[in-house]
Amino acid sequence: MKAFIQALVICFIVTLGACSKKSGGSASVVTPTGPVDQGWSFETTPVFQEEFNYNGAPDPAKWSYDIGGSGWGNHELEYYTNALPNANVDGNNLNITAIKEPLGGMNYTSARLLSKASGDFLYGRVEVRAKLPGGKGTWPAIWMLPTDWAYGDWPRSGEIDIMEHVGYDPNNVHFSIHTQNYNWTINTQKTIIKNISTAITDFHKYRIDWTPYAIRAYYDDALIYTFVNQGTGSAVWPFDKRFHVLLNLAIGGDWGGQQGIDDTIFPASLVIDYVRVYKMIQ
Repeated sequence: MKAFIQALVICFIVTLGACSKKSGGSASVVTPTGPVDQGWSFETTPVFQEEFNYNGAPDPAKWSYDIGGSGWGNHELEYYTNALPNANVDGNNLNITAIKEPLGGMNYTSARLLSKASGDFLYGRVEVRAKLPGGKGTWPAIWMLPTDWAYGDWPRSGEIDIMEHVGYDPNNVHFSIHTQNYNWTINTQKTIIKNISTAITDFHKYRIDWTPYAIRAYYDDALIYTFVNQGTGSAVWPFDKRFHVLLNLAIGGDWGGQQGIDDTIFPASLVIDYVRVYKMIQ
């Protein structure tokens, strides 16, 4: 018992000494910080380039397809195909066309193209010039998903929505970032809405500049939003892994179908003039 009491006394003294040292000094709190913006620039020749200056199906060396009618996590109403009527190049542009026709239990067909395997990128400038479809029910997107899903399933590995648009709100175009901490399921997504009065009648340029410091969004070369790497880990910044480009036209769904679908608008097309990706200069 005596030895036990002595041990308690020694432990108390040691603990008191430790506390007095802490209170006597200035405690330093380490605040995580992200990388310093080094003003990175980008190469002037694209590392991935698609001008759509041919006829027929999209170049299989650059584009593959997601196929199916599963709703794609958003209760969408289209069946994605690789058929020429849904994705064709007319010598100048790629036309991703939604058609009112039954297939696979759905009442509409469309297409969803991706550059995975042929065009996977870590950092860089991504630039797409496009004209958007109009009409209630359309939901076109120009966006990016992780190639390797290194941090886990969505949204842990991130998503970059370069351009999203819903037909019932024709003049507003959206840029958004989704991560574990910032995503639409918990209403914390990082987003900006830009009014473009001619989004469905004219071509406009949708672009991101992606560096270790930030993802910056530009519409028609005007900066509209900056999402900065806070240096707090992948829950906020999973954007240190490879991503690829997706181009698609959804119909209906949780967002696109909020005001119903106007069946008189079909066929409706997302028209892409070009896709260009420029490598970041280290």
